[in-house]
Amino acid sequence: MKRLEKRAKSYQGNIQDSLIREVKTKKKKVKYPDSDGQPIADNTLQFHWITKIKNNLDIMYKNDPNVFVAGALLRYAVEGNNKIRIGPDVMVAFGRPKGDRGAYKMWEEGNIAPQVVFEILSHRNMPKKMAKQFSFYDTYGVEEYYLYDPYKIVLRGWTRHGNDLTEIAYMNGWISPRLKIRFEITDTDLHIYRLDSRKFLSTLERYKEYEEAEEAEQMSESLRGEAERRKAEEERLRAELSEQRAEAERQRADRLAAKLRELGIEPDL
Repeated sequence: MKRLEKRAKSYQGNIQDSLIREVKTKKKKVKYPDSDGQPIADNTLQFHWITKIKNNLDIMYKNDPNVFVAGALLRYAVEGNNKIRIGPDVMVAFGRPKGDRGAYKMWEEGNIAPQVVFEILSHRNMPKKMAKQFSFYDTYGVEEYYLYDPYKIVLRGWTRHGNDLTEIAYMNGWISPRLKIRFEITDTDLHIYRLDSRKFLSTLERYKEYEEAEEAEQMSESLRGEAERRKAEEERLRAELSEQRAEAERQRADRLAAKLRELGIEPDL
């Protein structure tokens, strides 16, 4: 009986070792594609907002090596399952280093979920797809989730309370707890401001701002140059006038000396 139990235990151990090897082998065989085959954006307006938010967040955190900002990057939540994934339009992960990635795999990122995500709506975003996205973010640790419809100029947001994402009641004037950015909604557009009140700008808007600043600097330099030229001219004229006055004074003194000599008086020069 003891020999049988020993053999059984040995057999069970062999089975367990085999199963472990099989699981490891399966894990090694799982591939995590860098692309889901979908376009980054369905149209220019959606792309405009994706790049605008992503680029401005890049600028905000350019000096912080432990804030990772990405756009349209696949995120895999569970090791060994490449079906549990999502590609946020924009995501921000605090506590993760900057650097290029083919995908954001949670188990390779210290199990840190991106804390903030943005999704920009297009005509292809059906209610079923949006519900699936929300379920993913609700399940896998997102702290702040923002959903913007640029066609209707409607911004919705959720923040995590406990284990659940709860919708923000009033978005106009809302300040993100993590990013410290403020959302201002008008009848014609969405405006986003940094903590220092600088506005999120598109690449074109930023270039125009740069051009205007450069033109203003050139104008300022031109005005400074003109002021310096006027000052130099004024100084030249003052020097010339002073010289003329000195010459007139010398001539007057010479005439006076001549008159005194005519009178037999030697002038005391």
